[in-house]
Amino acid sequence: MSAGPAPGPGPRAAARPGHSRRALLAGSVGNFIEWYEFGVYGYFATVVAARFFTPEGGGEAEGLVKTYASFALAFFFRPVGAALFGRLGDRIGRRPVLILVIVLMTGATTLIGVLPTYDAVGALAPWLLTLLRVVQGLSAGGEFGGAVSVMTESAPPGRRGLYGAWQSFTVALGLLGGAGAAALLATVLSEGQLAEWGWRVPFLLTLPLGLGALWLRLRLDETPSFRAERERPAARPPGRGTARAIALGAARIMGWSAAGYTFLVVLPSYLQSSLDATFRQALVATVLANLGFALAILPAGLLSDRVGRRPVMLAGACLVVVLALPLLDLLQDPGAATAAKGAAVFAAGAVVGLMAGPGPAMLAEMFPTNVRYTGLGLSYALSNAVFSGCAGLIVTETVERTGNVDVPAYYAAATCAVSALALLGGGGRRDREEPSCG
Repeated sequence: MSAGPAPGPGPRAAARPGHSRRALLAGSVGNFIEWYEFGVYGYFATVVAARFFTPEGGGEAEGLVKTYASFALAFFFRPVGAALFGRLGDRIGRRPVLILVIVLMTGATTLIGVLPTYDAVGALAPWLLTLLRVVQGLSAGGEFGGAVSVMTESAPPGRRGLYGAWQSFTVALGLLGGAGAAALLATVLSEGQLAEWGWRVPFLLTLPLGLGALWLRLRLDETPSFRAERERPAARPPGRGTARAIALGAARIMGWSAAGYTFLVVLPSYLQSSLDATFRQALVATVLANLGFALAILPAGLLSDRVGRRPVMLAGACLVVVLALPLLDLLQDPGAATAAKGAAVFAAGAVVGLMAGPGPAMLAEMFPTNVRYTGLGLSYALSNAVFSGCAGLIVTETVERTGNVDVPAYYAAATCAVSALALLGGGGRRDREEPSCG
């Protein structure tokens, strides 16, 4: 396929007035749950390491590395989920696949909250946890492609960037929700209570959230673009053009993936293990970073509807390249004011938001309707598998081996530099021209 505009959906594909709002809500809520759980797992990484991956006599650093390895494994199953659920979603519809995905995601996350620990069942504990992480990875791989397809295909004219940005915004809300839950528990419980049973509470809260999401998706109509696509003659199966678009899409968002997880999820464990911050201090820093991220996303998506996706994303990638090391140096400076450090982590989140706002719509516009669920889902899943899922493992292991506490800045800057080059090249269109998402 070419990178040019996909054919428009035509008059029959026009969304009914209430459909756009329902699609936005039903698509967003699954993303919230997915990233709430992934955030909670990241924020409680040190606790999970102690309860599941550190037998008596084991080292703390070794347990943390194993925890992040389990974290990374779930991300590597995302492309499998994106391919499996994506093909189903492109063939039978977005709605039924999104219903299946939310059931799997909710069940796996809730079960983590009741798992026996290493002290109770020995070596079986980390294997059970890893199995549930695999199920989460598969379901998360099917979530993004379907949710973004639903939101962008149902968006009113000229608002695709803003509607797609809600996917990223609910990611930010999920991470903030996870950080808020962790911070609240760390405040009201003792360290012993938190390690013994308090860490389970955020995982168990996923059950009522998931039931609410399931109810919303059961009431969701199929998207106008997919209904129109089914009335057209059968399209050719995806080929090399789709594969090239997937690779380009993954390269364009790799900086978003890497910098986002480095600044928004890995930060708490990094601050504790490398800079000797307390658990509460690390969580406060993470809340500020995620707040900056959340506040930048919707304005960035709206701006992309006016000036194009790539200019806004390029600005975010270049800012990370320039600012990553100075921001980290400020955090490491014991003489720096607390307010300055808070502003630094807030700014780090905000520049990631510039990439995350237009990103979903940019990916959706790279693929026609008949391969959109698969194409944008695989682009996102591959990028996240390599550059988000491995962020904690890469940063923790490299800092441990080299003693260089600047590793997170180098990692974020390098990946954003590659994204900037990918955004500057390819596509064959003027930046302001965005194809129909039909």
